[in-house]
Amino acid sequence: MSSEHHSASPAAAAAPEAAAARPGTDFIRARILQDNASGRFGGKVHTRFPPEPNGYLHLGHAKSICLNFGVAKEFHGQCNLRFDDTNPTKEDTEYVDAIREDVRWLGGDWEDREFYASDYFERLYSYAEELIKMGKAYVDDLSADAIREYRGTLTRPGRESPWRNRSVEENLDLFRRMRAGEFPDGSRVLRAKIDMASPNLVMRDPTLYRIRHAAHHRTGEAWRIYPMYDYTHCLSDSIEGITHSLCTLEFVNNRELYDWVLDTLGVYHPQQIEFARLNLTYTILSKRKLIQLVREGHVSGWDDPRMPTLSGLRRRGVPPEALREFCARIGLARADSVVDYAMLEFCIRERLNAHAKRLMAVLDPIKVVIENYPEGQVEELEMPFHPEDPAYGSRKTPFAREIYIERDDFRLDPPQKYHRLSPGAEVRLRYAYLLTCREALLDQDGNVRELRCVYDPQSRGGQSPDGRKVKGTIHWVAAASAVPAEVRLYSQLFAVENPDEAPEGKTFLDNLNPHSLQVVRGLLEPAAAALETGEAVQFERLGYFCKDKDSTAALPVFNRTATLRDTWAKLERKG
Repeated sequence: MSSEHHSASPAAAAAPEAAAARPGTDFIRARILQDNASGRFGGKVHTRFPPEPNGYLHLGHAKSICLNFGVAKEFHGQCNLRFDDTNPTKEDTEYVDAIREDVRWLGGDWEDREFYASDYFERLYSYAEELIKMGKAYVDDLSADAIREYRGTLTRPGRESPWRNRSVEENLDLFRRMRAGEFPDGSRVLRAKIDMASPNLVMRDPTLYRIRHAAHHRTGEAWRIYPMYDYTHCLSDSIEGITHSLCTLEFVNNRELYDWVLDTLGVYHPQQIEFARLNLTYTILSKRKLIQLVREGHVSGWDDPRMPTLSGLRRRGVPPEALREFCARIGLARADSVVDYAMLEFCIRERLNAHAKRLMAVLDPIKVVIENYPEGQVEELEMPFHPEDPAYGSRKTPFAREIYIERDDFRLDPPQKYHRLSPGAEVRLRYAYLLTCREALLDQDGNVRELRCVYDPQSRGGQSPDGRKVKGTIHWVAAASAVPAEVRLYSQLFAVENPDEAPEGKTFLDNLNPHSLQVVRGLLEPAAAALETGEAVQFERLGYFCKDKDSTAALPVFNRTATLRDTWAKLERKG
């Protein structure tokens, strides 16, 4: 079972700040308040985040991390990190390490409470023998397909297995021989003996153990049988003293089995509470499909910045505070719904707008020669890193006769309401001077290759010495000092709102956006070279970016985290 299906999703732990701002406002927190008022669990709150180490965490897990750690923080309780490692054929220590890093990055602190389902294998086995001795479990020889057939349907009751009424002695013998590795995979399972006519299909003698001749990443070759999730999870919660086991809605029907196992064994009994999982437009959150994207090479890896994994979002430059705020804003519900991806982008922009340094970069350059600027002269202009927060300091940026501007900031034949550069028009160079275009030089294909301009020497800092109105302000970089860089322009990985919906004969892969990555060679102002890997920056008027780990001293690499709103682009689209 993937952790997205059984982890909780609050807005705290990693979302301590966001969640703390919204205490007691949802049905889960209301239930905890009720339990505390009644004295249940002695007023304690102890949650857990239980991922399966068979892949990397994604946005759905962010909701669970924030919920579980956040609730624990709000109620002065504790939250465990527990790895649900019961399927050795799919698990790897790579995923364990990645999960730890992601949870810490998002703000989760499990202190010394890192646990594994495999910590409890011996105890779980003893509980299984207890169930056998109570006549509540039996070894079944039916194949997996036959078990499904015998289970029945919602309108037809199940049938009892021919091996359902084996004696306690025979069941114990067979189960111990299963553990010893005497039987091949798939030949036998241990099932609970409950009710094959139950209206809840989960209760029709569910499987508790299956045979797996596979080495485990922690226990090695010690085990040849492994417990199923529904059996393991409730008992792990019980062993750890969890008070509130927060699960997604897929486990509403499984709650009856959760209760049955604990009540039948007579052990400590936490409360399972279900909430709606996260669904997001333009996004796939199925771990199986994410694995497929990675293995088939549709993305560069789990941390590809287009992936909804936490490692991908981190590499893209998404701040953990933005994810915590996103989880807090979407809240908790009892019914499934779909959140617009724009909500996530809003939270990202809001955080980065307040905390990202500002620098200048040109991604599609046109050369500008300022004819009346002295040849060979270079001056350094003082520019703030953040126009609204002096605490970020400033940097000095070279200015000279030859500069580059964005190709999109010039029009030979400008339409109405176009306030950027055009022949005869005047604009403000950001933090520099007022500039007027005199001539555009074209190449043989009619494309603009160079602009000839003049500047107003009295307008240093972008001021109008005579008070004249200049509406347009554009960014620039000086040609001689510009730092070449690779800039990766990321957009949504899928081209449609619901990637899971595909015409007959197609799959979700047919909904991949072929334009989700565009790589360009940009020119940056010198201060950009000093940024640290992962550091966020706003390239003015272009968007938010972060320095990628692929950067070298010779060629820095920047990933676009989010775009900025562009009023003129919207007007152009409207026609």
